[in-house]
Amino acid sequence: MSRRWWAFGGAVVTVAAGLGVRAWAGGDVAKYGGDALYTVLVCALVVLAAPRLRPAAAAGIALGLSWAAEFLQIVGVPRVLQPLLGATFNAPDLFWYVVGAALGWCLALPGRARDAGPGADRSTAPASAPVTARESRKCNRLP
Repeated sequence: MSRRWWAFGGAVVTVAAGLGVRAWAGGDVAKYGGDALYTVLVCALVVLAAPRLRPAAAAGIALGLSWAAEFLQIVGVPRVLQPLLGATFNAPDLFWYVVGAALGWCLALPGRARDAGPGADRSTAPASAPVTARESRKCNRLP
């Protein structure tokens, strides 16, 4: 299965998880869990748009876009975009976006390692570099 299909499936599961968190949890769990899942969704959409990106690059782009949306709230978000981007700046959200980017990075690693890991046929592997053993170990240390 291609990386785009995995990314699409990940986006669908992430939206379902976000709706589930909102439906069954409340308060800070729903708010900050939603923030992290927002960045996971953005990461999946980045991989969907550019499947050859390394997982760390996709997570970095997702984090940058999430932070940009948060900082945009300082100057004001047009009313029509507020349901998507939010309306009020909240500094703790920045941390939870990092958590979501780390989760998105870890979720992107298995498919990447399978696509171009050690022993893979390089003639059909994507042009970008494979996930390194070091990246995989970093992901395993995340909480």
